Amino acid sequence: MADPPALARIQFAVTTTFHFLFVLLTLGLVVLVAIMQTRYAITGKSEHRRATRFFGKLYVVNYALGIATGIVMEFQFGLTWSGLSTYAGDVFGAPLAIETLVAFFLESTFLGLWIFGWDRLNKWVHLALIWLTAATAFASAFWIMVSNAFLQNPVGYELRDGVLRLTDFGALLRNPTLTDAVLHLSSAALATGGFFVAGVSAWHFLRRTKDIVLFKRTIRLGLIASTVGMYGVISYGFEQYGVLKNVQPAKVADPDDLPALTDRLGADNMPPGWIHVPRDVMVNMGFTLALVSLVALLLTIGNLVVRLRFPLVVLLVVVPVPFAAAICGWLLREEGRQPWLINGVLRTADGMSPVGAGSVLASLIGFSALFVLLALADWILIARLAGRGPEPEQAPAPVREPAIVL
Repeated sequence: MADPPALARIQFAVTTTFHFLFVLLTLGLVVLVAIMQTRYAITGKSEHRRATRFFGKLYVVNYALGIATGIVMEFQFGLTWSGLSTYAGDVFGAPLAIETLVAFFLESTFLGLWIFGWDRLNKWVHLALIWLTAATAFASAFWIMVSNAFLQNPVGYELRDGVLRLTDFGALLRNPTLTDAVLHLSSAALATGGFFVAGVSAWHFLRRTKDIVLFKRTIRLGLIASTVGMYGVISYGFEQYGVLKNVQPAKVADPDDLPALTDRLGADNMPPGWIHVPRDVMVNMGFTLALVSLVALLLTIGNLVVRLRFPLVVLLVVVPVPFAAAICGWLLREEGRQPWLINGVLRTADGMSPVGAGSVLASLIGFSALFVLLALADWILIARLAGRGPEPEQAPAPVREPAIVL
Protein backbone atom coordinates (compact mmCIF):
# COMPACT_ATOMS: atom_id res chain seq x y z
CA MET A 1 0.00 0.00 0.00
CA ALA A 2 1.28 3.47 -0.87
CA ASP A 3 2.27 5.85 1.91
CA PRO A 4 -0.42 8.24 3.27
CA PRO A 5 1.02 11.45 1.72
CA ALA A 6 1.04 9.90 -1.75
CA LEU A 7 -2.54 8.68 -1.37
CA ALA A 8 -3.63 12.04 0.02
CA ARG A 9 -2.06 13.83 -2.94
CA ILE A 10 -3.81 11.51 -5.39
CA GLN A 11 -7.09 12.10 -3.60
CA PHE A 12 -6.77 15.86 -3.69
CA ALA A 13 -5.64 15.74 -7.32
CA VAL A 14 -8.75 13.74 -8.27
CA THR A 15 -11.19 15.98 -6.43
CA THR A 16 -9.52 19.20 -7.58
CA THR A 17 -9.42 18.09 -11.20
CA PHE A 18 -13.09 17.13 -11.29
CA HIS A 19 -14.14 20.33 -9.52
CA PHE A 20 -11.98 22.42 -11.82
CA LEU A 21 -13.74 21.02 -14.88
CA PHE A 22 -17.10 22.18 -13.52
CA VAL A 23 -15.72 25.60 -12.58
CA LEU A 24 -14.09 26.13 -15.96
CA LEU A 25 -17.34 25.67 -17.86
CA THR A 26 -19.36 27.60 -15.28
CA LEU A 27 -17.13 30.68 -15.52
CA GLY A 28 -17.09 30.74 -19.30
CA LEU A 29 -20.72 29.86 -19.91
CA VAL A 30 -22.20 32.43 -17.52
CA VAL A 31 -20.53 35.25 -19.48
CA LEU A 32 -22.00 34.05 -22.76
CA VAL A 33 -25.45 33.58 -21.22
CA ALA A 34 -25.25 37.15 -19.89
CA ILE A 35 -24.33 38.44 -23.37
CA MET A 36 -27.25 36.54 -24.90
CA GLN A 37 -29.65 38.04 -22.39
CA THR A 38 -28.22 41.50 -22.97
CA ARG A 39 -29.03 41.10 -26.64
CA TYR A 40 -32.56 40.07 -25.74
CA ALA A 41 -33.04 43.00 -23.35
CA ILE A 42 -31.91 45.47 -26.01
CA THR A 43 -33.58 44.00 -29.10
CA GLY A 44 -36.53 42.07 -27.69
CA LYS A 45 -35.98 39.37 -30.34
CA SER A 46 -37.31 35.95 -29.39
CA GLU A 47 -34.26 34.03 -30.62
CA HIS A 48 -32.09 35.81 -28.04
CA ARG A 49 -34.53 34.96 -25.28
CA ARG A 50 -34.70 31.32 -26.33
CA ALA A 51 -30.92 31.11 -26.64
CA THR A 52 -30.52 32.60 -23.15
CA ARG A 53 -32.94 30.15 -21.59
CA PHE A 54 -31.47 27.20 -23.51
CA PHE A 55 -27.84 27.76 -22.59
CA GLY A 56 -28.91 29.08 -19.19
CA LYS A 57 -30.35 25.65 -18.33
CA LEU A 58 -27.08 23.98 -19.27
CA TYR A 59 -25.22 26.49 -17.11
CA VAL A 60 -27.47 25.90 -14.09
CA VAL A 61 -27.08 22.11 -14.29
CA ASN A 62 -23.30 22.39 -14.43
CA TYR A 63 -23.28 24.93 -11.59
CA ALA A 64 -25.47 22.85 -9.29
CA LEU A 65 -23.43 19.68 -9.62
CA GLY A 66 -20.20 21.66 -9.38
CA ILE A 67 -21.19 22.90 -5.93
CA ALA A 68 -21.19 19.33 -4.58
CA THR A 69 -17.65 18.72 -5.83
CA GLY A 70 -16.46 21.96 -4.27
CA ILE A 71 -17.91 21.14 -0.85
CA VAL A 72 -16.17 17.76 -0.81
CA MET A 73 -12.87 19.36 -1.78
CA GLU A 74 -13.07 21.92 1.05
CA PHE A 75 -13.48 19.16 3.66
CA GLN A 76 -10.11 17.72 2.74
CA PHE A 77 -8.23 20.67 4.21
CA GLY A 78 -9.38 19.53 7.65
CA LEU A 79 -9.51 15.78 7.06
CA THR A 80 -6.30 15.19 5.14
CA TRP A 81 -4.22 18.38 5.19
CA SER A 82 -4.65 19.63 8.75
CA GLY A 83 -0.92 20.34 8.87
CA LEU A 84 -1.41 23.06 6.27
CA SER A 85 -4.42 24.47 8.10
CA THR A 86 -2.59 24.52 11.44
CA TYR A 87 0.66 25.94 10.13
CA ALA A 88 -0.59 28.47 7.57
CA GLY A 89 -4.33 28.75 8.14
CA ASP A 90 -4.03 32.37 9.31
CA VAL A 91 -2.61 33.33 5.91
CA PHE A 92 -3.87 30.70 3.49
CA GLY A 93 -7.36 30.60 4.98
CA ALA A 94 -8.08 34.34 4.84
CA PRO A 95 -8.76 34.53 1.07
CA LEU A 96 -10.69 31.25 1.23
CA ALA A 97 -12.94 32.69 3.93
CA ILE A 98 -13.60 35.78 1.81
CA GLU A 99 -14.40 33.56 -1.17
CA THR A 100 -16.90 31.49 0.80
CA LEU A 101 -18.57 34.20 2.87
CA VAL A 102 -18.75 36.91 0.22
CA ALA A 103 -18.28 35.76 -3.37
CA PHE A 104 -19.85 32.28 -3.23
CA PHE A 105 -22.93 33.21 -1.19
CA LEU A 106 -23.55 36.32 -3.27
CA GLU A 107 -23.17 34.33 -6.48
CA SER A 108 -25.67 31.72 -5.29
CA THR A 109 -28.15 34.40 -4.22
CA PHE A 110 -27.96 36.30 -7.50
CA LEU A 111 -28.27 33.07 -9.49
CA GLY A 112 -31.31 31.94 -7.51
CA LEU A 113 -33.04 35.27 -8.12
CA TRP A 114 -32.18 35.02 -11.80
CA ILE A 115 -33.53 31.48 -12.13
CA PHE A 116 -36.88 32.28 -10.53
CA GLY A 117 -37.08 35.84 -11.82
CA TRP A 118 -37.99 35.09 -15.43
CA ASP A 119 -41.14 37.05 -16.36
CA ARG A 120 -41.45 38.20 -12.74
CA LEU A 121 -38.79 40.88 -12.53
CA ASN A 122 -38.23 43.99 -14.56
CA LYS A 123 -36.10 42.93 -17.55
CA TRP A 124 -33.24 45.26 -16.61
CA VAL A 125 -33.21 44.05 -13.01
CA HIS A 126 -33.26 40.48 -14.27
CA LEU A 127 -30.41 41.24 -16.67
CA ALA A 128 -28.38 42.82 -13.86
CA LEU A 129 -28.75 39.62 -11.84
CA ILE A 130 -27.02 37.44 -14.42
CA TRP A 131 -24.20 39.95 -14.79
CA LEU A 132 -23.85 40.08 -10.99
CA THR A 133 -23.76 36.28 -10.99
CA ALA A 134 -20.93 36.39 -13.53
CA ALA A 135 -19.04 39.08 -11.60
CA THR A 136 -19.23 37.21 -8.30
CA ALA A 137 -18.25 33.94 -10.01
CA PHE A 138 -15.04 35.53 -11.22
CA ALA A 139 -14.55 37.17 -7.81
CA SER A 140 -14.80 33.71 -6.27
CA ALA A 141 -12.18 32.38 -8.67
CA PHE A 142 -9.96 35.38 -7.88
CA TRP A 143 -9.91 34.69 -4.14
CA ILE A 144 -9.20 31.01 -4.74
CA MET A 145 -6.24 32.01 -6.88
CA VAL A 146 -5.02 34.42 -4.18
CA SER A 147 -4.75 31.45 -1.82
CA ASN A 148 -3.12 29.30 -4.47
CA ALA A 149 -0.64 32.05 -5.36
CA PHE A 150 0.46 32.07 -1.71
CA LEU A 151 1.28 28.36 -2.01
CA GLN A 152 3.29 29.06 -5.16
CA ASN A 153 5.12 32.10 -3.78
CA PRO A 154 4.51 32.78 -0.06
CA VAL A 155 4.38 36.50 0.81
CA GLY A 156 2.87 38.77 3.45
CA TYR A 157 3.60 36.57 6.48
CA GLU A 158 5.96 36.02 9.37
CA LEU A 159 6.79 32.97 11.43
CA ARG A 160 5.53 33.46 14.99
CA ASP A 161 5.13 30.82 17.72
CA GLY A 162 5.80 28.07 15.21
CA VAL A 163 3.03 29.06 12.76
CA LEU A 164 2.65 31.58 9.94
CA ARG A 165 0.88 34.83 10.75
CA LEU A 166 -0.54 37.25 8.19
CA THR A 167 1.28 40.59 8.37
CA ASP A 168 0.47 42.21 5.03
CA PHE A 169 -2.82 41.35 3.35
CA GLY A 170 -1.99 43.66 0.46
CA ALA A 171 1.09 41.57 -0.31
CA LEU A 172 -1.20 38.63 -1.08
CA LEU A 173 -2.95 40.77 -3.71
CA ARG A 174 0.37 42.00 -5.12
CA ASN A 175 1.84 38.52 -5.36
CA PRO A 176 3.74 38.36 -8.68
CA THR A 177 2.39 34.85 -9.33
CA LEU A 178 -1.24 36.03 -9.09
CA THR A 179 -2.24 38.53 -11.77
CA ASP A 180 -1.18 36.68 -14.93
CA ALA A 181 -2.44 33.40 -13.48
CA VAL A 182 -5.90 34.88 -12.85
CA LEU A 183 -6.03 36.35 -16.36
CA HIS A 184 -4.79 33.06 -17.82
CA LEU A 185 -7.51 31.14 -15.96
CA SER A 186 -10.23 33.65 -16.89
CA SER A 187 -9.21 33.47 -20.55
CA ALA A 188 -9.24 29.67 -20.44
CA ALA A 189 -12.74 29.73 -18.96
CA LEU A 190 -14.00 32.12 -21.65
CA ALA A 191 -12.47 29.95 -24.38
CA THR A 192 -13.97 26.79 -22.86
CA GLY A 193 -17.42 28.37 -22.70
CA GLY A 194 -17.02 29.57 -26.26
CA PHE A 195 -16.04 26.16 -27.61
CA PHE A 196 -18.93 24.60 -25.67
CA VAL A 197 -21.51 27.00 -27.13
CA ALA A 198 -20.03 26.62 -30.62
CA GLY A 199 -19.95 22.82 -30.28
CA VAL A 200 -23.58 22.57 -29.14
CA SER A 201 -24.62 24.89 -31.96
CA ALA A 202 -22.63 22.81 -34.45
CA TRP A 203 -24.40 19.66 -33.23
CA HIS A 204 -27.79 21.16 -33.97
CA PHE A 205 -26.70 22.27 -37.43
CA LEU A 206 -25.49 18.73 -38.13
CA ARG A 207 -28.96 17.51 -37.10
CA ARG A 208 -30.57 19.90 -39.60
CA THR A 209 -32.08 22.18 -37.00
CA LYS A 210 -34.94 24.50 -37.87
CA ASP A 211 -33.57 27.15 -35.50
CA ILE A 212 -31.11 28.38 -38.09
CA VAL A 213 -31.15 32.04 -37.06
CA LEU A 214 -30.73 31.23 -33.37
CA PHE A 215 -27.79 28.87 -33.80
CA LYS A 216 -26.10 31.05 -36.41
CA ARG A 217 -25.95 33.74 -33.75
CA THR A 218 -24.78 31.42 -30.97
CA ILE A 219 -22.11 29.68 -33.04
CA ARG A 220 -20.68 33.06 -33.99
CA LEU A 221 -20.80 34.27 -30.39
CA GLY A 222 -19.11 31.08 -29.22
CA LEU A 223 -16.34 31.40 -31.78
CA ILE A 224 -15.73 35.05 -30.94
CA ALA A 225 -15.45 34.11 -27.26
CA SER A 226 -13.16 31.16 -27.94
CA THR A 227 -10.89 33.19 -30.23
CA VAL A 228 -10.57 36.06 -27.75
CA GLY A 229 -10.15 33.58 -24.90
CA MET A 230 -7.41 31.61 -26.63
CA TYR A 231 -5.50 34.80 -27.41
CA GLY A 232 -5.58 35.59 -23.68
CA VAL A 233 -4.65 32.03 -22.73
CA ILE A 234 -1.52 32.08 -24.87
CA SER A 235 -0.51 35.64 -23.99
CA TYR A 236 -0.95 35.38 -20.22
CA GLY A 237 0.42 31.84 -20.20
CA PHE A 238 3.77 32.92 -21.58
CA GLU A 239 3.70 36.08 -19.44
CA GLN A 240 4.03 33.84 -16.38
CA TYR A 241 7.34 32.40 -17.53
CA GLY A 242 9.33 35.43 -16.40
CA VAL A 243 8.04 35.18 -12.82
CA LEU A 244 8.30 31.40 -12.68
CA LYS A 245 11.97 31.48 -13.71
CA ASN A 246 12.60 33.34 -10.46
CA VAL A 247 10.29 31.55 -8.00
CA GLN A 248 9.97 28.05 -9.53
CA PRO A 249 12.64 27.69 -12.24
CA ALA A 250 12.34 23.90 -12.52
CA LYS A 251 8.68 24.22 -13.55
CA VAL A 252 9.49 25.94 -16.84
CA ALA A 253 13.02 24.64 -17.46
CA ASP A 254 13.86 22.63 -20.55
CA PRO A 255 14.91 19.00 -19.91
CA ASP A 256 18.48 19.88 -20.92
CA ASP A 257 18.66 22.50 -18.14
CA LEU A 258 17.41 20.21 -15.38
CA PRO A 259 20.80 18.69 -14.41
CA ALA A 260 22.25 22.13 -13.68
CA LEU A 261 19.13 23.12 -11.73
CA THR A 262 19.30 19.88 -9.76
CA ASP A 263 22.88 20.66 -8.73
CA ARG A 264 21.90 24.19 -7.69
CA LEU A 265 18.62 23.45 -5.89
CA GLY A 266 19.23 19.91 -4.71
CA ALA A 267 17.56 16.72 -5.87
CA ASP A 268 15.16 16.79 -2.91
CA ASN A 269 13.77 20.15 -4.06
CA MET A 270 13.02 19.20 -7.65
CA PRO A 271 9.55 18.47 -9.11
CA PRO A 272 8.83 15.19 -10.93
CA GLY A 273 10.92 14.69 -14.03
CA TRP A 274 7.82 14.31 -16.19
CA ILE A 275 6.51 17.80 -15.42
CA HIS A 276 7.50 19.07 -18.88
CA VAL A 277 5.06 16.60 -20.49
CA PRO A 278 1.78 18.27 -19.42
CA ARG A 279 3.38 21.65 -20.08
CA ASP A 280 4.23 20.75 -23.69
CA VAL A 281 0.85 19.06 -24.24
CA MET A 282 -0.94 22.14 -22.90
CA VAL A 283 1.02 24.49 -25.15
CA ASN A 284 0.41 22.38 -28.26
CA MET A 285 -3.29 22.08 -27.46
CA GLY A 286 -3.48 25.82 -26.92
CA PHE A 287 -2.03 26.71 -30.30
CA THR A 288 -4.21 24.09 -32.01
CA LEU A 289 -7.38 25.41 -30.37
CA ALA A 290 -6.46 28.98 -31.25
CA LEU A 291 -6.01 28.03 -34.90
CA VAL A 292 -9.27 26.04 -35.04
CA SER A 293 -11.21 28.87 -33.42
CA LEU A 294 -9.81 31.59 -35.66
CA VAL A 295 -10.35 29.61 -38.88
CA ALA A 296 -13.90 28.68 -37.88
CA LEU A 297 -14.67 32.29 -36.98
CA LEU A 298 -13.45 33.44 -40.39
CA LEU A 299 -15.66 30.77 -41.98
CA THR A 300 -18.73 32.36 -40.41
CA ILE A 301 -18.34 34.98 -43.15
CA GLY A 302 -20.79 33.95 -45.83
CA ASN A 303 -22.02 31.20 -43.47
CA LEU A 304 -19.29 28.89 -44.79
CA VAL A 305 -18.87 27.23 -41.39
CA VAL A 306 -22.35 25.73 -41.85
CA ARG A 307 -22.39 25.25 -45.59
CA LEU A 308 -19.10 23.30 -45.64
CA ARG A 309 -20.27 21.16 -42.69
CA PHE A 310 -16.81 19.69 -42.02
CA PRO A 311 -15.99 22.65 -39.70
CA LEU A 312 -19.10 21.72 -37.72
CA VAL A 313 -17.70 18.24 -37.12
CA VAL A 314 -14.38 19.74 -36.00
CA LEU A 315 -16.12 22.13 -33.58
CA LEU A 316 -18.05 19.25 -32.08
CA VAL A 317 -14.96 17.07 -31.70
CA VAL A 318 -12.83 19.75 -30.01
CA VAL A 319 -15.32 20.49 -27.21
CA PRO A 320 -13.43 18.24 -24.70
CA VAL A 321 -9.98 19.57 -25.70
CA PRO A 322 -10.04 22.79 -23.62
CA PHE A 323 -10.85 20.68 -20.56
CA ALA A 324 -7.89 18.37 -21.27
CA ALA A 325 -5.60 21.37 -21.76
CA ALA A 326 -6.82 22.86 -18.47
CA ILE A 327 -6.03 19.62 -16.61
CA CYS A 328 -2.51 19.71 -18.05
CA GLY A 329 -2.15 23.31 -16.91
CA TRP A 330 -3.35 22.50 -13.41
CA LEU A 331 -0.94 19.54 -13.21
CA LEU A 332 1.88 21.86 -14.23
CA ARG A 333 0.96 24.47 -11.63
CA GLU A 334 0.50 22.03 -8.73
CA GLU A 335 2.98 19.22 -9.46
CA GLY A 336 5.57 21.77 -10.55
CA ARG A 337 5.59 23.06 -6.95
CA GLN A 338 6.44 19.68 -5.45
CA PRO A 339 7.88 18.58 -3.07
CA TRP A 340 6.62 21.78 -1.41
CA LEU A 341 3.09 22.36 -0.17
CA ILE A 342 4.03 25.99 0.45
CA ASN A 343 6.93 26.67 -1.87
CA GLY A 344 10.18 26.79 0.12
CA VAL A 345 8.34 26.92 3.46
CA LEU A 346 6.33 23.74 4.13
CA ARG A 347 6.96 20.37 2.55
CA THR A 348 4.00 18.35 1.34
CA ALA A 349 4.75 15.46 3.67
CA ASP A 350 4.72 17.84 6.66
CA GLY A 351 1.27 19.18 5.82
CA MET A 352 -0.36 15.75 6.00
CA SER A 353 -2.87 14.93 8.74
CA PRO A 354 -1.89 12.13 11.17
CA VAL A 355 -4.09 9.50 9.51
CA GLY A 356 -3.26 6.00 8.33
CA ALA A 357 -2.95 4.81 4.76
CA GLY A 358 -6.09 2.69 5.08
CA SER A 359 -8.26 5.65 6.03
CA VAL A 360 -6.87 7.77 3.19
CA LEU A 361 -7.33 4.94 0.70
CA ALA A 362 -10.94 4.42 1.76
CA SER A 363 -11.74 8.13 1.39
CA LEU A 364 -9.89 8.18 -1.94
CA ILE A 365 -12.05 5.37 -3.30
CA GLY A 366 -15.23 6.90 -1.90
CA PHE A 367 -14.56 10.42 -3.17
CA SER A 368 -13.41 9.17 -6.56
CA ALA A 369 -16.55 7.10 -7.01
CA LEU A 370 -18.74 10.01 -5.94
CA PHE A 371 -17.01 12.42 -8.30
CA VAL A 372 -17.23 10.03 -11.23
CA LEU A 373 -20.98 9.66 -10.60
CA LEU A 374 -21.42 13.44 -10.35
CA ALA A 375 -19.44 13.98 -13.54
CA LEU A 376 -21.46 11.34 -15.40
CA ALA A 377 -24.71 12.83 -14.12
CA ASP A 378 -23.58 16.28 -15.24
CA TRP A 379 -22.55 15.18 -18.71
CA ILE A 380 -25.66 13.03 -19.24
CA LEU A 381 -28.02 15.80 -18.13
CA ILE A 382 -26.25 18.41 -20.20
CA ALA A 383 -26.17 16.11 -23.25
CA ARG A 384 -29.89 15.41 -22.97
CA LEU A 385 -30.85 19.05 -22.46
CA ALA A 386 -28.52 20.16 -25.23
CA GLY A 387 -29.95 17.53 -27.56
CA ARG A 388 -33.53 18.66 -26.98
CA GLY A 389 -32.75 22.13 -28.20
CA PRO A 390 -34.36 25.45 -27.27
CA GLU A 391 -37.91 25.72 -26.04
CA PRO A 392 -40.60 26.33 -28.69
CA GLU A 393 -40.99 29.93 -29.74
CA GLN A 394 -43.68 31.72 -27.80
CA ALA A 395 -44.44 35.21 -26.66
CA PRO A 396 -43.03 36.02 -23.21
CA ALA A 397 -45.52 36.45 -20.40
CA PRO A 398 -46.44 40.08 -19.80
CA VAL A 399 -44.64 41.85 -16.98
CA ARG A 400 -46.34 44.61 -15.06
CA GLU A 401 -44.38 47.82 -14.84
CA PRO A 402 -42.93 48.76 -12.50
CA ALA A 403 -41.97 45.23 -11.47
CA ILE A 404 -40.36 44.05 -8.27
CA VAL A 405 -37.64 46.37 -7.10
CA LEU A 406 -34.72 44.82 -5.23
